[in-house]
Amino acid sequence: MEKQYKLVKFNLNGKDVATMVDVRASLTDMLRNDFRMTSVKKGCEVGECGACNVLIDGEAYNSCIYLAVWAEGKKVRTLEGLLGPNGELSDIQQAFVDETAIQCGFCIPGFIMTAVEILESDKLYSDKQLRKLLSGHLCRCTGYENIFRAVKKTMYRRHGLEWDGTFDEEQYNNGTVPTNPYF
Repeated sequence: MEKQYKLVKFNLNGKDVATMVDVRASLTDMLRNDFRMTSVKKGCEVGECGACNVLIDGEAYNSCIYLAVWAEGKKVRTLEGLLGPNGELSDIQQAFVDETAIQCGFCIPGFIMTAVEILESDKLYSDKQLRKLLSGHLCRCTGYENIFRAVKKTMYRRHGLEWDGTFDEEQYNNGTVPTNPYF
């Protein structure tokens, strides 16, 4: 069977782009191979680990199970699109550094893109809600708590609040903190 190609035009990190892609190619492959967006990681390739997460029209998607041709006319954001005009880190990226939420770093771009979706909702989530929203990611280094702290700290700051970094004892005592070892 002969390969079929299609021209895909979309907005990538604020710039209009176009490329010819195999109609069977994933968005992950197109972003990595055609545009060198190396923050988009190939992990499980079945939508289970979250390492390939990108924002499409403001919503987080696993790009490994999203066809490249579906990006037609969409706005796609990757980790590379979060940097400021002079290469400065965004507030969520800086929070990951400050909270040492980066170990091997493989899962971090996907986590950060999900965090961007969470933060851009402009809602103040409870610990339980925040943990659930972040639960679609796997981290082999088990850095979950520091990742959670980075997202919570940024969420609080964006709402003009200061978080003292303490655990919510009331949630713990009334059993609303999830017992999942990952989140």
